[in-house]
Amino acid sequence: MKSHQIFSAIGKSTALLLMALVLHSATAHAAGPVSYNRDHASLQGKRRAVNSSESYAIVYMRSKDFEKILDYRDDLESVFDSDIRNRLRIVGIGEGEYAIVYDGNLSARTVPQMLVRHAQLLATVGYDEPYSTRKEKFHTLFNISYGMGRNLDSLKDTYQLLYSTLDEEVKQELFIEKTDFNNYLLVYRLRGDQASANAIAKRHSQLLRGKRISASLAKENSNTVVYGESSLIDEVAEKAAGARSSRGGAEAEKQDKGRPQAASLAKGGPSTSDRAEEQRVVERDPRSGQKERLTGESKESDVVEGAIAEYLETLRRKGVIDKDEATGWMVYDLESDRKLADINAEVKFQAASMIKPFVALAFFHRVKEGRLHYDKQSRRQMEAMIQRSSNPATNYFIRKVGGPQQCNAILSKHYGHIFKTTEIKEYIPADGRTYLNSASPADYVRFLRSLWNMELPNGKEIRRVMALPGRDRLYFGTKIPRGTLVYNKTGTTARLCGDMGILVVKARGGAVYPYAIVGIIERRNKARDYGQWMASRSRVIRDVSTIVYEGLKKDHRLL
Repeated sequence: MKSHQIFSAIGKSTALLLMALVLHSATAHAAGPVSYNRDHASLQGKRRAVNSSESYAIVYMRSKDFEKILDYRDDLESVFDSDIRNRLRIVGIGEGEYAIVYDGNLSARTVPQMLVRHAQLLATVGYDEPYSTRKEKFHTLFNISYGMGRNLDSLKDTYQLLYSTLDEEVKQELFIEKTDFNNYLLVYRLRGDQASANAIAKRHSQLLRGKRISASLAKENSNTVVYGESSLIDEVAEKAAGARSSRGGAEAEKQDKGRPQAASLAKGGPSTSDRAEEQRVVERDPRSGQKERLTGESKESDVVEGAIAEYLETLRRKGVIDKDEATGWMVYDLESDRKLADINAEVKFQAASMIKPFVALAFFHRVKEGRLHYDKQSRRQMEAMIQRSSNPATNYFIRKVGGPQQCNAILSKHYGHIFKTTEIKEYIPADGRTYLNSASPADYVRFLRSLWNMELPNGKEIRRVMALPGRDRLYFGTKIPRGTLVYNKTGTTARLCGDMGILVVKARGGAVYPYAIVGIIERRNKARDYGQWMASRSRVIRDVSTIVYEGLKKDHRLL
């Protein structure tokens, strides 16, 4: 960071303190551990004699709740650039505790300046304050490896074999990663200590001996994931659909999928707000003070809606959801083409990163017109935008179609039956604070419904990238059984936690049941403890997703 950037970002007094600290470090002293206090704009830390061989890392969060660590890592990835993202690591720290750190081989001389850089960026977007400490406090986590190479297709074949062989708890954490050296690594992301990982590797090697697959240890390096459970299920579904289509044409494929051609939500069928009968108040939007309504359509929808409403009411009564927080929810049966739950579904919320599949649609519309091309570079950017929620990649596509206003105009003109409330007003800012783009739960559902019914240009590709592995809030961490196909996109800011997606869950007899679900929690002001707030609200969305699944389980003979 240049000196004038430091002064403008954190103030003259802090910059001077930083420079003094760095100079002092050069003469055999350093801050350790050091924290950047954004409230007082000062560096704090006790000084100590430093061994030149010591190495430091920046710690963003430490917790015994591993799910919380994983969620926060995904949030950080959407804020930092690729240079920083590539050095994010999850490590063990203490007994039964984990941390997410920046492992940049920082010395006592370089850590203060890097800490200020990271702290200022995180403070801007409302994330928690980092600190630095010596790396000797950490211990490496280990995964189980089943092979590495440059042939991705070969590893996919091995993946499918493992998926049909290994235990249920392994399947959801079975991934193909891309390493820094452009190799592919097939791993079970155990993220355990060396002793436990070694024991599992030996057991798996014995189990897989007849299949000529060996298991070994691999250090957890937070590599980019390129293939996982939903990727496999999506590929199998696409191959089956292609086979059906070749046998009987597109119409036979639709009938075989069991998706009736009822009046659609997108074409004026099941409305999200028009029915006045059977209405009951369940939520109040704190932003406007207006009472929001929930509309029932059938006995089944009454069960799903009622369960969600009761859960939310309990959370508000206990203060788990604050008074200044608004929520929006919608559940839609894609098989019978009807709404199952509607809570604030027509209310506009910040879109955050959930806007990104809409940007993808605007781009693919231009591709369909022949004005743009989907080449290798665009494919890499598309995967970065949807799977890793890359803000630069999102801006790449917005620029391609002509800017935010043009992107919005494409959706409004050509897909106005879907996007009735959506507004794309801005590029994703450099600091990630995107608060102007907005959409409603109903718009997300209309988009997902059209995506499921293959009514969108390059819909197959949009589905593929939305199925790439990631930390969703609809399936991971819920009680929904393994083997569920997930197409989703999360959204996160310091004021919003959301997810929208399609779940294709297993039913008895080999059938599947698809439904769309959207959950959004938005607060008026930034959370003081971002990590705790985000973990809590992510838990709420996951709990609601479980409630929906349990409500549908009996009627649809779900596993």
